Formats: sequence, structure tokens, C-alpha cells
Amino acid sequence: MPSQREGRALGEHLLQACVRAARVGAEYIRARTTDLHAIDWRTKSRADFVSDVDTGAEERVTDSLTTDVPDSRVLGEELSPLAASGEGIVFIVDPLDGTTNFLHGYPAYSVSIAALAGGETLAGAVLHVPHDALFTARLGGGAHRDGAPIRVSQIAEPERALIGTGFPFKHEEYLPPYLPQFARVVTQTAGVRRAGSAALDLADVACGRFDAFWELMLAPWDMAAGLLLVREAGGRATDLDGADLAPSHSAVVASNGVMHAWMMAQLRGGDPVPSSLPLVSPSPSS
Repeated sequence: MPSQREGRALGEHLLQACVRAARVGAEYIRARTTDLHAIDWRTKSRADFVSDVDTGAEERVTDSLTTDVPDSRVLGEELSPLAASGEGIVFIVDPLDGTTNFLHGYPAYSVSIAALAGGETLAGAVLHVPHDALFTARLGGGAHRDGAPIRVSQIAEPERALIGTGFPFKHEEYLPPYLPQFARVVTQTAGVRRAGSAALDLADVACGRFDAFWELMLAPWDMAAGLLLVREAGGRATDLDGADLAPSHSAVVASNGVMHAWMMAQLRGGDPVPSSLPLVSPSPSS
């Protein structure tokens, strides 16, 4: 097993690889904003789109990562899935989290990259492309925004809390449990926001903009970097049973920690939500 010093060195090396690749992807995405009407995009499923910008960004991100870490593998939304556990280095990549926002010129989309070794997340980067804001985290090294340390909020009173969410727009079967959850949360807090990039939502929990966030189904590439950001900033990230969550196809509840018990109570208080929601097996292009 590597020493603690070797582990820190590996985590820092992987973090720098994530940052370089995120900047490469963001540069390509920005270059494609000049004529959104000319972008080729198709429907993967209802209200779920992929464009040649997604695939082009992922190709460039993958090239950057595998150049920096030659023996690594890449798990990406637009690539054939690979197991994120086991031996070796695996990067989990969302080259354009918030594709629909990007295609409509709505400025909430990001590049999200996490690095795993032996199934453990060691580093992650989320780059908010329109604002060029870089969120980074290294296991045991804290979380940062543009190099400055960030921490979760300390708000404990629901009536003062701002909560992020993601609508189950791709999985209509989750609407019956979600709508009562939304009603309970929105009527007891300062507000609920939905911007459309889960990676940015988790980054917003990490830096204290949101006091909590939940969504009933995310994919590994939606959450991998964001989970590490939240935890390294002092927060919690679990599934609906309150168990610590690894990157997977799962529901996510993230918070500043002091709001977590309250959030879990609201999410469990309405229609039953199964602890293991039915999964939609990802295809090579989903």
C-alpha cells in the first residue's frame, strides 16, 4: 500500500490532470458558443439531448487525461461505461453537464472530472464554463474555488435555508415521490432552486451557496467530483437511507451537515421512496 505521503502525491498529480483536462474541455465548449444554432444535436430520450459539442469535448478531455496518466481508463457519459471499481486509475467524466442549458444559451453548465484509484475518489474538478470558476478537491486536502478554500454553510434553521434540487424530468416514475418532497421542502425553507447542472449544484453546497441539495436519480458522472467537493468542504453526501454514497446510479442527498437530518426527514415523510430506486441501464451513449 502507498504511504500517506505517496497517497497525497498521487492525489495531487491526479487533481492537476483533472484541472488541465477540464480547462481543455471548457476551451472547446466556449469556442462553440458563437453559433449555437449551427450545433448538431439529437435526442437520447425524452428531454435528454446530446450534441457534437458533448462528444467533441469528451474526446479532448479523454486525450488530455490519458496523456497525463497513460495507464488510466475513462468512464464518460458519451463513452461506453467502464467499471469504476477495482485496480488502477479511473477518471469519471461529464464533458458538458447541463447540455440543454448550453444549447439554449442558459449560463449554467460545467465540465466535471473525478479521479478514482482502487475505487476511492482521490481528486475532482468542476469548472463552471460561462464564469470560468474552478472548484477543486483532493481527498484529505480540502476543497477550493479558484485556489481559495471553501466551506459549507452553517445555516441550521430550515426557514433560512436555500435548497438545490434536480427535477426527475427523465424519469417520470419518480414524480409521485418527488412532488410531495418538493412541497414539504419549498414551504419550510427560504426557497428551492433548480439550475440544471448537478455538478454545479453540489459545488454550490460545497461553497455555501446552497445549504442542501437532493435529486432522486443521478449517474456517476453527474456526482463523482461533486461528492468529493461537498465532503472535503465539511458537508455530507448520502443516499436516501443516509449511507455514504460512492459514484453510482443513485439518489443523492447533500448538505452542510447540520441540515442533513432535517432534509432526510422531509424526503422520507411523504410517499414511500424505495431505498434502491429502479435503475435505467446506461447505453454507450447515455
